[in-house]
Amino acid sequence: MPDQEQNAPPKIGMVSLGCPKALVDSERILTRLRAEGYEFSADYDGADAVIVNTCGFLDSAKTESLDAIGEALRENGKVIVTGCMGAEAETISRAHPSVLAITGPQQYEQVMDAVHAVTPPRPNPFTDLLPAPKDGVRLTPRHYAYLKISEGCNHSCRFCIIPDMRGKLVSRPVNAVLREAERLAKAGVKELLVISQDTSAYGSDLKGDKRISTDWRGKSFDPSMLDLCKGLSELGLWVRLHYVYPYPSVDKVIPLMAEGKILPYLDIPFQHASPKVLKAMRRPADHEKVLERIKSWRTICPDLTIRSTFITGFPGETEEDFQFLLDWLSEAKLNRVGCFKYENVAGAAANDLPDHVPEEIKQERWERLMSHQQAISAELLQKKVGRRMPVIVDTIDEDGAECRSASDAPEIDGNVFIDEGFSDLSAGDMVIVEIDEAGDYDLWAHRV
Repeated sequence: MPDQEQNAPPKIGMVSLGCPKALVDSERILTRLRAEGYEFSADYDGADAVIVNTCGFLDSAKTESLDAIGEALRENGKVIVTGCMGAEAETISRAHPSVLAITGPQQYEQVMDAVHAVTPPRPNPFTDLLPAPKDGVRLTPRHYAYLKISEGCNHSCRFCIIPDMRGKLVSRPVNAVLREAERLAKAGVKELLVISQDTSAYGSDLKGDKRISTDWRGKSFDPSMLDLCKGLSELGLWVRLHYVYPYPSVDKVIPLMAEGKILPYLDIPFQHASPKVLKAMRRPADHEKVLERIKSWRTICPDLTIRSTFITGFPGETEEDFQFLLDWLSEAKLNRVGCFKYENVAGAAANDLPDHVPEEIKQERWERLMSHQQAISAELLQKKVGRRMPVIVDTIDEDGAECRSASDAPEIDGNVFIDEGFSDLSAGDMVIVEIDEAGDYDLWAHRV
């Protein structure tokens, strides 16, 4: 028995915080660990060490990261920190001097070195000669997966420090992305969620390099958003685009949505509509062109769903600016909207702007925006009553099936609920439903 315990593979715990891009980083770390024979623990007690992948985008996220590190130290004691907040190593060390190592985002080799120092891989003569597993570790349900197409960002938004933490845009080779997507499809994935800091800028850093174009499935693909979408559309999966800026390049992708080749869904972080506020944010400031572009997209693809996020209380935002945003939302009629109250972020240029908005006004504007958008969402969803549409099943319990339509990204949008005739369904199934009832954010349906 002692020999068996000595030869047992070490176990690692993982706490993954932040956005889907950080989740992909966690998956990559776990995939490398599994290739070296490590196993994973679902709780602190069973782990030889715990990796905490942090978020450092907002002060509230940093607080959550520090709390998670503290909990892991109390429950386990051997903690390795990585991720975006790892760029602030001194802050972490001051709060938690006993952490074993601190690395920044995408520093996979340094994480592996830290794990090796704590609990090196143990040789196993029965498995060491086997090839590394082809399928990576995933932290999402089996039927959907995030597909990261690039790292970094070339924007210089005043409220954001992502370029400082993750660097400038670096696009992955198009063949590498398409091959990963193909592997995921073969592993049973039904939906790909394409993510990056700026999906519509994909490949712009590779322009002019003729060596970058590549063949896949007997066809030539360039590193561009359009060619990538064309390639992904050949896999027969739901392909959902996140973090898309409204560049002219997006116009070329809309016909693919109208033809049913990729989902008619765009996640566009507009952040605001007032030209004055957008200029202060260092964001594109032509609200009228954006409205014209949205109108033209919907003319080509009437079923297009647009989700976005906005910030209330940015320094200098006046009541007039905020009312402008509400009026713009009434005209744009976005399907899905999230909203954040502005927070200072250590190192962000917006911290030094004048006329910071009092917290109570930020809160009041946040509540008004969400109430305003709730009415828009309810109006748009009501128009879907009586329609038939495909949905993908996420979970099943004794009360029914929780599903999503093409308009719903997992964990951030609404759901479609089936409360009859669901007993034969499983997560990942796709079925046709007819919509019976609409709420503010969700739909209720029966199977056709």
